[in-house]
Amino acid sequence: MSTTEITFKIIDETNCPMYKKDDEFKLSGNALSLKLDKADTFISTAIVRFPYGRSACRILTGDLTNVLIHYNNVDKIPLVEMECSGCGEFIRMQAGYEKRFSFQSDTDSALERMDLIVSLLSNFSIFQSIDEFNLRDIVSLLKLKKYPKGSIVLTKGTPAQKFYILLSGTAKVLDENGVCLSRLGKGDVFGEMSLISGDPVGATIKVVETATIVSIEGKDFKEILNKSPSVQMYLTRILAQRLAESNVLRAEEIASGMTGQLSQMSSIELLQALNISQKTGMVILNLPKGNARLYLKCGDLVKADYGNKVGRDAVYEILREKEGQFNFSPNLPQEQLMGPEIGSLMEIILDTTRMMDEEAHTCEKLA
Repeated sequence: MSTTEITFKIIDETNCPMYKKDDEFKLSGNALSLKLDKADTFISTAIVRFPYGRSACRILTGDLTNVLIHYNNVDKIPLVEMECSGCGEFIRMQAGYEKRFSFQSDTDSALERMDLIVSLLSNFSIFQSIDEFNLRDIVSLLKLKKYPKGSIVLTKGTPAQKFYILLSGTAKVLDENGVCLSRLGKGDVFGEMSLISGDPVGATIKVVETATIVSIEGKDFKEILNKSPSVQMYLTRILAQRLAESNVLRAEEIASGMTGQLSQMSSIELLQALNISQKTGMVILNLPKGNARLYLKCGDLVKADYGNKVGRDAVYEILREKEGQFNFSPNLPQEQLMGPEIGSLMEIILDTTRMMDEEAHTCEKLA
């Protein structure tokens, strides 16, 4: 991972027991100020490289880290002089702008300095069920950014590109008319539904109070989703909650039966709405390859068929279809009502969208 690095050089020293004049120290990384539980907290990814063959001084490490915290990022550090706050002997260092360059960071060394970040992020609900080893891998993928009041993070109708986690501040979820659908606060996530479904972003996210947000690229998010059952379970709950907040009226319509077009309400949105409202009934879809049937009991899948496919394979084929008509009836045949469930509908949706992603990736490689 390419990172900007700045050099600090000792320009004057008196009786320092560890370092001499002209010794150079490399500093890279960034620092971010957060409000966690109303207290100022810093997340720092400072990496200090000491002269070859010399021991690391913790006091000097702290001094250099404080410089990074003050300016937030290595790129923002001006030509400055600093003094060591350590053992009483005199040492003065100067940052050399002309010494900046890009280097390939040592992964093992960077991971050793992630303890603080891992500890802080484990306080957020999405990370609480992830073990420390896997959390370290995820942290390395995060990109941090501050958004001023009034800025737009996501725009409705644009392609889905990233998954977002709000670390501090607040934001509003707006529809196409600018009507507020809900509010987001510390620890809330957004952007996940569009990444999973492949549909354009479903709502605009506008910052209300200056916000600190971390994002994960879509391809990295999907890889995390595929490898982490705990993240899948968390997002299943989030998807249900999000739909419960923004689609209450739609779910109520479905309760008494509903007919519509997949071009207006995708099959993923339809099944998610049925799942969160824990509906029992049958969905009949008129699709390009013929009719498909989905049987649901309390929001979970009992049976599915489409063409010569049944069960999860049928759901996979149904979710691929973008055009067609659907009809939901709250009546379920007795034999299906008494039959066993195939599984959690939300888990099946996540599995099938993962399979679709893998298929699309394979096609891209072949192309």
